[in-house]
Amino acid sequence: MTDTPSPGTPDQTEWLTTSGGVRLRETDKSLKAGERGPTLLQDHHLREKITHFDHERIPERVVHARGAGAHGTFTVYGTAETVTSAGFLAEGRETPVFVRFSTVLGSRGSADTVRDTRGFATKFYTEEGTFDLVGNNIPVFFIQDGIKFPDVIHAGKPHPDREIPQAQSAHDTFWDFVSLHTEAQHHTLWNMSDRGISRSYRMMEGFGVHTFRLVNAAGRTSLAKFHWKPKLGVHGLLWEEAQMLGGFDPDFHRRDLAEAIEAGAYPEWELGVQVFPDTPEQTYEGIDLLDPTKLVPEEIAPVQTIGRLVLDRNPDNFFAETEQVAFHVGNLVPGIDVTDDALLQARLFSYVDTQLTRLGGPNFNQIPVNRPHAPVNDMLRDGFHQHEVHRGVAPYHPNSLDGGCPFLAGDPQGAFLDNPVTVPETAKQRTQPASFDDHFSQARLFWLSMTPVEKQHIVAAYAFELGKVHEPEIRERQLQCLAEIAPDLCGGVATALGLPAPSPTGELADPEPSPALSMLGGSYPPDGRVVGIVVVPDSPADEIDGLRTALLGSRMMPLLVAPTAAPLGDDLTVQRTFATARSVEFDALVVADGAASVASDPHVMLLVEEIFRHGKALLAWGDGVEVIATAGIAVPAPGVKAEASGSMVAAELPELLGAHRSWERFALS
Repeated sequence: MTDTPSPGTPDQTEWLTTSGGVRLRETDKSLKAGERGPTLLQDHHLREKITHFDHERIPERVVHARGAGAHGTFTVYGTAETVTSAGFLAEGRETPVFVRFSTVLGSRGSADTVRDTRGFATKFYTEEGTFDLVGNNIPVFFIQDGIKFPDVIHAGKPHPDREIPQAQSAHDTFWDFVSLHTEAQHHTLWNMSDRGISRSYRMMEGFGVHTFRLVNAAGRTSLAKFHWKPKLGVHGLLWEEAQMLGGFDPDFHRRDLAEAIEAGAYPEWELGVQVFPDTPEQTYEGIDLLDPTKLVPEEIAPVQTIGRLVLDRNPDNFFAETEQVAFHVGNLVPGIDVTDDALLQARLFSYVDTQLTRLGGPNFNQIPVNRPHAPVNDMLRDGFHQHEVHRGVAPYHPNSLDGGCPFLAGDPQGAFLDNPVTVPETAKQRTQPASFDDHFSQARLFWLSMTPVEKQHIVAAYAFELGKVHEPEIRERQLQCLAEIAPDLCGGVATALGLPAPSPTGELADPEPSPALSMLGGSYPPDGRVVGIVVVPDSPADEIDGLRTALLGSRMMPLLVAPTAAPLGDDLTVQRTFATARSVEFDALVVADGAASVASDPHVMLLVEEIFRHGKALLAWGDGVEVIATAGIAVPAPGVKAEASGSMVAAELPELLGAHRSWERFALS
């Protein structure tokens, strides 16, 4: 090896080196005493390589360990300036962001498609400093006070004696907790709905959960809740699909997000706020805004959109970015402040505390993904992993040795203001408002707002989960909780469990249903939807190429499914074979002309039958219709169509995919 790279060799910066920058001529053989002798301790490269490997893993997050992330941009509409002075929400601003999605209970190696709450955390790199909106895909939480957070997580995690079940709530300790702490019933009901098994991170709402305080340029305050609204609508998996994906593709959500971005089908959300008067009572229409187990229906407090988020770049390195990103609800900017929500107050402490262990010390904000884009001039010094070379001799204020620097800022310089809020004269006490004692009315609101098919899925979810509970007392106690929500919900679950349905202990609330809580209704773009196309060597290559081109033009992702991986025609790549394809990969299935020859193939039959059973779009042209008929499926049927050509199939697909599924196919019991 020469010192100067010759033409055609890697650039000088691409030579393999030690961590100290010394170039290496060998990395596959250790230094030994002779060809067959013992390895020598002086082999510094071996020791460095093994030692670093032994320390590659850091502690995983206690919660939200399993996640995926992406970079993007947040663009403001200019409609928030009347309620907040936050600079990044001023008209025309664009702010770079990093977003991390996650499941809550499972370990880093758990499956993506488990039934669970999902995290939706956004780091805004604003000119005024970092703002973190650390939320979930459910607008309420299990508990009202952060002092219970270790308890609810301990209850949901695997049993400590056997470390099972992983990433599941279908076990005794979880249901023991939520049936005894009935404030958890509202959140649990959301988890039992199809929102608990999201189709995609791209098709998931996000919520700030808590009520925040906004301050405008004149110093006037409002209370607000943050909402993320996905461009593609809110959609879930079916429970059978979620279980299949747990084995077939446990990385399904990670893969879906990354591949959509790679394909140019960039995920989009609108950020919206519900704004409320900042009154001493901090309530709205009788709803306590400091209770994180409660929501405010959008029908009485509409969500006002204030900006658009687009994720358009995948991380370059999962560990460096997605794993090391550190969020903190206390990362606030001028114009946005916290309230006295007891759960939020505990989170203000917990997020910094957990990073100290997970990221090895107090300097985690110097990691590139966490580094603010605003200038940093703090008086924090030293500690593990300190990267800054601080100048000066006086890291305190005031001082006379460093010219008085750093100086304190005021309003003209955009300093953060801890908004003065009157605290009533009171005494120290461990208690909570009487309004927090209502644990069932909003769960009932959610149930009454569901469509019949959504209710059917919720009943089935409770029946599955409680069917995994071994202690009869826990099942019976949870059934009583369901009776306090809705007798028909309780009755359906009790029947499935073979148990008597208890009666409610008092009169039930009669809230007006909130259509915004249902996932059904509306039509959405097909961006990033995956379409399987069953082909055979005799299928018309030109027509299939035209279909692929049309689908790609509509930002869909076509995958050819064939008997073997051999290309179709001259240059049509086959992405799946009959042996490797499963229906859960696809949002729709198209059977091409020529495929009648494989109508009896068991893999093809299974694919078609599952697509139909799961309510997905199923189309064919030419003799491909025979494949659908062989599976015993009538053509036409809801979401099942026969067309004359591939181009006509391409024209039909966007509308069929707009509602996510053909819900008419689901027989209601």
